[in-house]
Amino acid sequence: MLNIYFSNKIKDEKIGYSTLILVRGAVRTTLITEGYKGDAEVSVTFCNDEYIRELNRKFRDIDSPTDVLSFPLNDWSGANSDGGALGDIVISLEHARRQAEEYGHSLEREIAFLTAHSMLHLLGYDHELSDEDDRIMRKRQNAVMDRMGLSVKKK
Repeated sequence: MLNIYFSNKIKDEKIGYSTLILVRGAVRTTLITEGYKGDAEVSVTFCNDEYIRELNRKFRDIDSPTDVLSFPLNDWSGANSDGGALGDIVISLEHARRQAEEYGHSLEREIAFLTAHSMLHLLGYDHELSDEDDRIMRKRQNAVMDRMGLSVKKK
């Protein structure tokens, strides 16, 4: 069973049902792609740059906004687990909009990518450890996006 708990910290902006379904699909597809067998619980919070900047400063000692933060509840390497609460994902929609425009793709694609990226962190991947870890995580992200039909077309 998959449980996703959504929260919206953005004043004056409603998160549409299609966005919730997209995020659910990205979470599910990441778990399937990674061969995750157990039940899973994930919380997803949508916010603005101001909110995520505070979290980034508080938990990473980086005083700037970012696109997504991951807060894993488990300390493991690899995706197979008995299941349970995996952790929290925080997505700045403000940042995601800018990145979608910068990269020339849809906001939906950017949100799905950020969700998959964050889910991989919750499953124990960390691209910041080494170049090899970065390569592995990129490969896994691409596999999820391919499976969702949202991969970036090579020019």
